[in-house]
Amino acid sequence: MEEFFKVNGTDLTVLVPPELDHYNAEKIKKGSDRLIQSSNIRRVIFDFRKTHFMDSSGIGMIMGRYKNMRFMGGAVIAVHVNDRIQRILTLSGVYKVIDIYEGNYSD
Repeated sequence: MEEFFKVNGTDLTVLVPPELDHYNAEKIKKGSDRLIQSSNIRRVIFDFRKTHFMDSSGIGMIMGRYKNMRFMGGAVIAVHVNDRIQRILTLSGVYKVIDIYEGNYSD
């Protein structure tokens, strides 16, 4: 499970796998929630550089992390979003609540 996560200070980067389906969404949900609570995380960064497929369970997982972070005063962003994933995030309305970047994010 640890292959999905990198903690840097108060940032948690989630390296989203090539297919963000129900199985992977559940693994990311459990692992990220554990790290958010244990590592004083203030920002979750979803890195989509390798992702080519995402279904509704991926949307639900992202929205769940957004709600948790908003409750804690934190933020969620998405980086390295390709056209296909951008379209999914737009159609689902996720773009309204998290910042989306085609490349890297810099403070």
